Amino acid sequence: MKVTEFPDRVLKIDGEKYLYFGGTAYLGLPPNKKFQKILFKNIARWGTAYGSSRNANIKLTAYEKGETFLAKFIQSESALTVSSGMLAGKLVLETLQSETTVFYHFPDTHVAINYPDSIPFLINEELNPRLLDNKLEKITILSDAVTSNAVTAADFSVLEQIPNHKEITLVIDESHSLGILGTNGSGIFSTITQPNIKRKIMVSSLGKAMGLSGGVIASDTDFITKIKANDIFVSSAGMNPAFVQTLADAEKIYWKQNKKLKENLSYIDSKLLPNTNILFDKNYPVIYPKIENINTILASNKIIITNFKYTSETDYLNRIIITANHKKKDLDKIIKILNQYQNEND
Repeated sequence: MKVTEFPDRVLKIDGEKYLYFGGTAYLGLPPNKKFQKILFKNIARWGTAYGSSRNANIKLTAYEKGETFLAKFIQSESALTVSSGMLAGKLVLETLQSETTVFYHFPDTHVAINYPDSIPFLINEELNPRLLDNKLEKITILSDAVTSNAVTAADFSVLEQIPNHKEITLVIDESHSLGILGTNGSGIFSTITQPNIKRKIMVSSLGKAMGLSGGVIASDTDFITKIKANDIFVSSAGMNPAFVQTLADAEKIYWKQNKKLKENLSYIDSKLLPNTNILFDKNYPVIYPKIENINTILASNKIIITNFKYTSETDYLNRIIITANHKKKDLDKIIKILNQYQNEND
């Protein structure tokens, strides 16, 4: 189905209005007037694009402002913006390649941090035995903060079982947790404190909750310095400087929208009946309804949700996305339908 303007909480299809519970604009920022005002001001200052290498002799202060904000927000030593979350992931993997003996991946890891020769972290839901052997080696573990089909953050306490002679680097993709989980939406990076992790690296798209096309890498200063020397980074244009400046300038809006999102999630939690066929957590803005024909049922009630076939899935994935912009009446309508379905099965 085609739409002719940004699909916020309401969209028009063939002249008819539908409630929209899809997409990834969790904080509802793309149509936010105050957010747009900041962005437009920065476009007037920095232009619509800047196609130069970040290593060129001219240094735009927009990058310093935005990346200082991101490092503080994420609670990392340093942060670096790039043009997309996908590039962020690939830059990190290439940089780690020469200093990693073995890559391991958690189940359902996003393609952005998919290393071709990585091996499963878990086998039959147990640690891969190779992680427990006596070999001294440098290992990199790849994981999404929140995987597809999950509504809670990954549990990294399992890393404590890995013996200390394995030098661990952990790479997490926070594309679906940055701006959402953690204090004011800071993500989970700062909460990962397992003592046997030598280095933590976070990558994320900024085009989801944060509302701006681009990506970020956050880690210790030494690793970010290595990324800056990577040939791909040197040869690439940076993230749009107007967007990077907007990250810093819109700090209070991020906090406000995160608060609104949490209020919406708390409201749903108070009204949605328990149902084993509905996967929901009050801290996360995605509902997975494992109900036959739910996509059609909701569409017949003028509600559109996300429906597509993900790369690792055999069947179509249905996702109900809650944003900061949804109103209580929107939530009431979809909750009523889900609760009625539950009642009909009881």
